Amino acid sequence: MHCKFFPAFVFVLAIAAQPLFSQQAPPTGSAGSSTPQTGTGPHARRPLPKPVNLKVLPKDISREDLIKLMRGYAGSLGVECNFCHAVNPQTHKLDFPSDAKEDKTTARTMIAMTHTINEQYMSQVHDPDAMPEDKHVTCGTCHRGHSMPEHFVPPPEHNHHPPEGAPPSEQPQ
Repeated sequence: MHCKFFPAFVFVLAIAAQPLFSQQAPPTGSAGSSTPQTGTGPHARRPLPKPVNLKVLPKDISREDLIKLMRGYAGSLGVECNFCHAVNPQTHKLDFPSDAKEDKTTARTMIAMTHTINEQYMSQVHDPDAMPEDKHVTCGTCHRGHSMPEHFVPPPEHNHHPPEGAPPSEQPQ
């Protein structure tokens, strides 16, 4: 009985699904649009504008590399884009070039700081056992997924022995 109805079921399913497979993609752009969309299909996106107001990042960074970098910063701090970027009150969308938020200024300072640490100091580390990532600091080095780095509390010292020849004041009591 199952075999008798199976071909009919497949035929009905194929006929019902045909409009889904034969739909034409909507036209890219519209008559009144000055910015054509890229790609085709219902989820086509308009091209994003070229990044502007870059003060510590390379001026020629590609849009894709900038987005990847920003997602890395957000992940390292456990934040979303609106942590550093202000919302435009008229459009209610993020205004990426705006310098209205103090956190963006702080982020720029921290980006410059990590760059300096890597270029001037970490590049001087000549440890043959260290992997390249061991000689490179990032936002995550300190933040570890928190918007503010957590205070480091060293573990209690056990069996502390002063170095040989240390003055008696450093001897355990």
